[in-house]
Amino acid sequence: MRTQLDEAKAGIVTDAMRRAADGEPVTAEQLRDLIAKGHAVLPKNRHHEFAALRAIGRGLRTKVNANLGASGECADMALERRKLAAAIRAGADSVMDLSTGGDLEALRAMYLHEAGTMVGTVPIYAVATDMVRRGVPLERMDPDDLFSGIETQCRQGVDYITVHCGVTRASAKKLESFQRIMPCVSRGGSILLSWMRANHKENPLYEDFDTLLDIAHAHDVTLSLGDGFRPGAIADAIDGPQIEELLILAELARRARDKGVQVMIEGPGHVPLEHIQSHVYLEKKLCDGAPFYVLGPLPTDIAAGYDHITAAIGGALAGAAGADFLCYVTPAEHLGLPDEDDVYQGVMAARIAAHVADLAKGIPLALERDKTMSQCRRTLDWEGVVTAALDPELVRRRLQVTEDRQGCTMCGKLCAVKLSVSAAE
Repeated sequence: MRTQLDEAKAGIVTDAMRRAADGEPVTAEQLRDLIAKGHAVLPKNRHHEFAALRAIGRGLRTKVNANLGASGECADMALERRKLAAAIRAGADSVMDLSTGGDLEALRAMYLHEAGTMVGTVPIYAVATDMVRRGVPLERMDPDDLFSGIETQCRQGVDYITVHCGVTRASAKKLESFQRIMPCVSRGGSILLSWMRANHKENPLYEDFDTLLDIAHAHDVTLSLGDGFRPGAIADAIDGPQIEELLILAELARRARDKGVQVMIEGPGHVPLEHIQSHVYLEKKLCDGAPFYVLGPLPTDIAAGYDHITAAIGGALAGAAGADFLCYVTPAEHLGLPDEDDVYQGVMAARIAAHVADLAKGIPLALERDKTMSQCRRTLDWEGVVTAALDPELVRRRLQVTEDRQGCTMCGKLCAVKLSVSAAE
């Protein structure tokens, strides 16, 4: 069977492309061309039907993902349902199941059935979790079990998977030359790194990349090439391991596209503000314009408890520079498992960043939304202000207007808008 990329290369506009183009500043035909060039992806597993199809890439609205999932310390299906509901209510375009605790297959099935969005996973988490439960050291992981786990999740309907194919013996060797504070903060990357060192072997996801491509193609699963050596500290940003891995991912992205498999590239991480833009440009140049999926980025290390704000700052700048997909960061980042309120705040902060980026990119619909809000403010149309807001529920709850509704309680009779408009008339 043919993938969305196969169809795009053949000049065919699929139903999924038509649906994903709705609400975008491109036609379905233009989206087809972007997918054919590898400049956009449309993550949709052939076994997964859901309403909110989204494409990610050049010239499209900046999308937002919410990472969810239970842990070994807190595995509560009811909590995960509440977190999922919070993510969707806040407007997430995608969710990822990063569970390492509880009934992993049931959790995954719940996300796939109830999200109504594309769903991503990191398959090595399930393999490692099973080994830990059985008391088997991670260095004894059988590569066949890893590929079998990937096949299982793809058959179940997962739309995209993070695979840390760039953590290789060559990129790992760069760690010896660079004095990192945090050698590897990627959970999936660290599992593979420890396995490689213990077994003195190459990363099976890199060595047997063609096997991975065969699985992805069979189910039309998009590969999200993970950044196992993303910097976890500002001082570690833009160093040898990170750049070496990016070069490897660029090579693998070309191989994936040649086989009809859609691919996007994951990015950092903790990056100083002045380097975010150049890093986006570097990814786009090296990876032939492949969609860029970034975690944050976080331009400071010291904002624990407020890292959703830190990530929004970095995400807005990255998006304006050309990043296509923002992975949210919640207030619980670096501190613990997020609850539903953390999830809601994280998605909202990332959506603000995405909208700011879309304004900078010149996405017409973004500017129209801002103009609508400004017009409502000019006419003191408070109901319009509520409706135009990114979070109408919050605005309705917080809005305080004067008795005559001719101003808010901040300025009252000294409302600058009212005075200036009246003077002009």
